[in-house]
Amino acid sequence: MTDGPARDDLEASSGSAAALLRTVVGSVLRPIGGWMSAAGAVRLMDALGVPAATARSGLARLCSRGVLRREPRDGVAGYAIDPAAHAMLERGDARIFGERVEAPTWCLLSLSFPEHGRGARDRLRRRLASLGCGAVADGLWIAPSALEDELASVVAGLGGAIQGAGAPAVALFSGALPHGDLAAGLARWYDLPAIRAAHDGFLARFGAAAETPPADDAAAFALWIRVLDEWRIIPYRDPGLPSAALPADWPGAASSALFRRLRAALEDRAVAHAAAVAAPEPATVSAR
Repeated sequence: MTDGPARDDLEASSGSAAALLRTVVGSVLRPIGGWMSAAGAVRLMDALGVPAATARSGLARLCSRGVLRREPRDGVAGYAIDPAAHAMLERGDARIFGERVEAPTWCLLSLSFPEHGRGARDRLRRRLASLGCGAVADGLWIAPSALEDELASVVAGLGGAIQGAGAPAVALFSGALPHGDLAAGLARWYDLPAIRAAHDGFLARFGAAAETPPADDAAAFALWIRVLDEWRIIPYRDPGLPSAALPADWPGAASSALFRRLRAALEDRAVAHAAAVAAPEPATVSAR
């Protein structure tokens, strides 16, 4: 809501060609200087099994959404990160790579919309779900206090477009301490089976990869992008739910540890490969 056309990135699922391209942009484009040649971008996506035509159309969509912009350099067609997208990408970094801290308190977000604000209400509900909030009741959402700054930013971004009878439609309360059976509450507020499935799926798909590192940087690049693309949605679905209120066999700690191991083994090699492939080409070479 505060990021203009780039704001839908959090709500994107993983695995598609569009999702893989967003992951490439968010993970390796900034470390290599924020620019890649058009031909290099297509080659990077080819390593992920994405056809050239699909890669080019994906690049065009990211330009239209304010994530990339077309920027030729030294006669070579290419793409740079749009300055307006940096804040969104940095917030994503904080959630995806940041330390998962179990805060002792919670935030509550109360929604009270007039009938004419139904569209804004529905958009806000989708946004809150994508950030990792749980639904307590109709019009009342809960989240670990670690999400307070993100929620405050979302509320501030609503502006004055959804006022009812002169009163704010949204109120954010921090420092809440739920009483009673927190484990039972989490089971009501969050879709715990779906969150568990995301953790279990990540462990099943990439557990063996941590034991057998790829032989070359190209393979390390392809593996890292797929690892990151699948992992990046998990910290939004599971925003640091308190382990004491979760089942004893909850797989969150194991999947987080696996991600850290894979990052240490693959990220630098992936960036090195991206730098080599997406570097500027001679001006005499035509890059489409």
